[in-house]
Formats: sequence, structure tokens, C-alpha cells
Amino acid sequence: MASGLIPDFRTEPSTIFVFGKVRSDIERQAHGSADDAAVKQMEAGRKAEEVAREVGVSAHTIYAWKSKYGGMDVSEAQEAKRLRDENARLRKLVADLSLDKEALRSVIEKNGWSSQR
Repeated sequence: MASGLIPDFRTEPSTIFVFGKVRSDIERQAHGSADDAAVKQMEAGRKAEEVAREVGVSAHTIYAWKSKYGGMDVSEAQEAKRLRDENARLRKLVADLSLDKEALRSVIEKNGWSSQR
């Protein structure tokens, strides 16, 4: 795209468009420690807008991080992230296996190999 401000319609699912630039999964993971630090700064009394400007995200994102990680220490927040990532991986695995099962079931029924006559 010529302007660079509007993403192409066919972007990879591993990229997102934020504040005029595309961020990959690796760049988003780099914000993992930033959200912990941002929440601590918010709890210390700094304004969300100031913290958001420093971190490079919106104030809404800072509030979302606060609601998600507020009151946790760093190790608890890291464990929660790890569990969410594992849960997402397992959900994807179940979805893939369910699709495979349905595909095999339809092939069996189509070819008449089913013993349920």
C-alpha cells in the first residue's frame, strides 16, 4: 500500500496494525514486561496517559492491563500469562482434532464403510 498508514486487506494473522505500523508476534511479546511495569507505575499513582505514552500503547490498554494484572506480583502475572498461552494452544489443538474427526467421519459415511447400517 502506498500510504503506509492503512494495512493491506491480506495481512498475515500473526501481525496486527497499531498506531500506523505493523507489529509482529515477537514485537508484541516484547511488551510482556512493559505491562507489568506499567501496572506497577499506575498503582504507584502515575496517570494512565503518562504511562501509556512512555510504553507506546493507548490509555485504554493500560486500564485493561490494570484490570487483568492489578494486585498481582510479577511471578503471578507471568504464571497467568503462561497458563493463558497453554490454554489457547490446547483449545487450538482440540479444534484441529475435532475438524479432523469430522472430516474422517464424512469420508467414512460417503464411502459406505460405516458399520452403522
